[in-house]
Amino acid sequence: MQDIKFEKITPAQLDEMKKMAGSYEALFSRRALKYKELKLKDKKLEEKDYRNYILEEYTFLKRPVAMIKDKIFVGSEKKTVEALKKAVQPSTPKGG
Repeated sequence: MQDIKFEKITPAQLDEMKKMAGSYEALFSRRALKYKELKLKDKKLEEKDYRNYILEEYTFLKRPVAMIKDKIFVGSEKKTVEALKKAVQPSTPKGG
């Protein structure tokens, strides 16, 4: 558990999340207020840009992020939350 507002995400942590999520863009939040302030929707962002923005400003990281074993769950979309719930529930034996 890490509160990134007070304990900044490290480049190594972000790189590990990127490996699991497939891209920095998948970790990037377009809902951040600064996204509009900086007029980023009008710019062509590349992977290095997404990485730099997330490291500069914690609000650019899509939240919540949960890493369980070799899986990552990013954001609060209903399907993501449901998948996370399934991942943390203890498995029950079938037919029992």
